[in-house]
Amino acid sequence: MNERRGHVEVARDAVARGERTAESITRAALDAIARQEPSLAAFTAVSAEQALTQAAAVDAARARGAALGPLAGVPVAVKDNICTKGVPTTAGSKILAGFVPPYNATVIERLAAAGAVIVGKTNCDEFAMGSSTENSAFGPTANPWSLAHAPGGSSGGSAATVAARAVPASLGSDTGGSIRQPAAFCGIVGLKPTYGRVSRYGLLAYASSLDQIGPFTTTAEDAAIVLDVIAGRDPHDATSADQPAPVVDAATTRDMQGLRIGVPRAFIEGVDAAVERAFAAALDAWRALGATIVDIALPNVSLAIPVYYLIATAEASSNLARYDGVRYGYRATLSPQDTLRTMYERSRDEGFGAEVKRRIMLGTYVLSAGYYDAYYLKAQQVRAALRDSYAAALATVDLIATPTTPTPAFRLGEKVADPLQMYLADIFTVSANLVGLPAISLPCGMSPDRLPIGCQLTARMWDEATLVRAGAAYQAASDWHLMTPALAGA
Repeated sequence: MNERRGHVEVARDAVARGERTAESITRAALDAIARQEPSLAAFTAVSAEQALTQAAAVDAARARGAALGPLAGVPVAVKDNICTKGVPTTAGSKILAGFVPPYNATVIERLAAAGAVIVGKTNCDEFAMGSSTENSAFGPTANPWSLAHAPGGSSGGSAATVAARAVPASLGSDTGGSIRQPAAFCGIVGLKPTYGRVSRYGLLAYASSLDQIGPFTTTAEDAAIVLDVIAGRDPHDATSADQPAPVVDAATTRDMQGLRIGVPRAFIEGVDAAVERAFAAALDAWRALGATIVDIALPNVSLAIPVYYLIATAEASSNLARYDGVRYGYRATLSPQDTLRTMYERSRDEGFGAEVKRRIMLGTYVLSAGYYDAYYLKAQQVRAALRDSYAAALATVDLIATPTTPTPAFRLGEKVADPLQMYLADIFTVSANLVGLPAISLPCGMSPDRLPIGCQLTARMWDEATLVRAGAAYQAASDWHLMTPALAGA
């Protein structure tokens, strides 16, 4: 077996060739999850019975000679803000405790059609609001490289279980870096697709103009395989686009000749020294592969964080108004003299966590009369200017490279009391969401205390193929994605 092949490829091909059954692969994944969960806390629900039923269906299809899908027999974990029929979906929130969707999200239907085996739901910051998975009502997830450190957020559980090699792939959602940042912290690949590439139907909304579903894997090729399965037009989502060109084909290209990678040097000054060294080494690797590295300017990019936290919170204020204690979810215990208004107030106060309430209040404020023009409208104007900055830069280069995060993973509890410092962990990732561009995080180094470091590439709209091409070439020439945490053997 080629050790450089991704775990998705290895599992899928083993099933297709009859070397292993889907059931045996699924049981191995479930056993690994059971061993790791006491330490990792990556899952909110494990659907073992359903997973084994799905695996048995794959094995039966192969036995009768039926054509197998591109993910046949591959165990996949799913972030707990993506609806799964018959399996609880809580978005890490007390307000949705016990909610079991009556339908599947479109991405779940597409995974099932491709033969994937859904093993469970992964922990996340409440309603995807956070950068450390510490905001979950279920408690924090640990980083498999160091249980004292955060796995990133908000898709921390999805990243942690792939990094620990329990499952070959998982799905997360990315509103301001929630796939790429935990991928960097956990030493794996995280791909945030172009806005509209993947249907959001069945994703519990945080910020509708920013949210996008994408994969976590160990290799760029594996990410492309999963993306090709879940991507495409969906009549249930008016923002989804018809972009049928397969991305996975680009993974076979190793030649970087003619590829231009732009680096916004002024923007990345001041990052952690280990991150700076790892990023520089990654650029050298692409240069050695034939790419041209050029300096670029990104005007307005320093404004991305404040713009993001105005637009995202405004949309969250609107989207989360539906959780009122009336139709579904948590409802406060009331006395006979309590009013309907009291029920609303207490249900939301008791059901939502501190960070969600902070963002709802901020979003409501910026949308209120007298402040809309000064804050929300101005943020949208700066967002347009930021989009122009990226368009101008990507007219001269094929990719833009930055570190994924300014530091390696921070300790659990280190930033909880300082929301502004927590928000700055996303300084390099929020722009891709604001302008709708695809971006990928690749493992590119280790800190002195053996915490992973990630490098981010951003491409033009609909050009995930170039991200995969550059990512696959880099991983063919480097070993960072082959390193595994000690917990992977636990």
